[in-house]
Amino acid sequence: MDLFRSARAVTGASGRGHVDWTAVAEAAKASTDAGDLALSDAELSGYATDVREARERLQTLGDVEFELPDVIEIQNRHHWIDANVDTFRRVMAPVEEHGTTPLLPDLTRVINTGTLSVLLAFLGRNVLGQYDPLLLAEGDQDHGLYFVHPNIEHVAETLDVSVPRFRRWIAFHEVSHAAEFGAAPWLSDHLETRLEHGIEALVAGDLDREAFAELDTTMTAVEGYAELLMDRAFDDDYADLRAKLDARRSGGGPIQRLARRLLGLGLKRRQYERGAAFFRAVADERGLAGASAVWDRPENLPTDAELDDPEQWLARV
Repeated sequence: MDLFRSARAVTGASGRGHVDWTAVAEAAKASTDAGDLALSDAELSGYATDVREARERLQTLGDVEFELPDVIEIQNRHHWIDANVDTFRRVMAPVEEHGTTPLLPDLTRVINTGTLSVLLAFLGRNVLGQYDPLLLAEGDQDHGLYFVHPNIEHVAETLDVSVPRFRRWIAFHEVSHAAEFGAAPWLSDHLETRLEHGIEALVAGDLDREAFAELDTTMTAVEGYAELLMDRAFDDDYADLRAKLDARRSGGGPIQRLARRLLGLGLKRRQYERGAAFFRAVADERGLAGASAVWDRPENLPTDAELDDPEQWLARV
């Protein structure tokens, strides 16, 4: 970890855009230990087995047909940062292309570059796994499934749980996301459309509250369904894992809590909890197969009101 090199990359941000993305990646990685990725044959086999068996159980119990992404990677923290710099660049592209020119472009570029590098460095040290639907990507790129091995190993040790058991639980969660997007080919386009509308409004100096509200509602369904599948398909007791991981999500020191608040991670936790409560109620009444009907077509997504009143959704769908 080299904080001087990180600061130098930020202050040396250059180019014509609002963000120097090369400097973002360099600064984020310089301030983040990549972590060990020297996996044993048993660990490599463990990841492959967890992913394969998670898919088999999710298909059987959830009554959903889906294929795993061609891109399944075990990453260190620097690999994850590189992959997500590309994601942030795609999302920010309309703002950079069509946004107004700031009064002090060079200073603005340095501030934006520094902010994004801090954000990606923090996330890179905390993300355990990720299903990447490659929103706004050009061409017919396949989705990705990532596991950040150094973080999985570190968090398992911090929580005092078995690394293989914890890794398997995380695999079930990420493969649950693959099940959602695989069972609902329309889901990526649905999310992209709402994201594009929201960004276009921001570029025009407006705020499309409806687009962002729909995006939040859909992501609440995405996260909630994955939580339900993850827990009900997992082939071991998970109560201690759930309790310890929930405590980690809300705990930490004052700097970590502030960072989570600034990054909106509290909103993501609310999405997990609210969405999971909705799908638990649906599954208790109609089973996992009934809950999976949400992915049959866009019209089956719960509305914001239905998320808090599953009976409304059951009556409608």
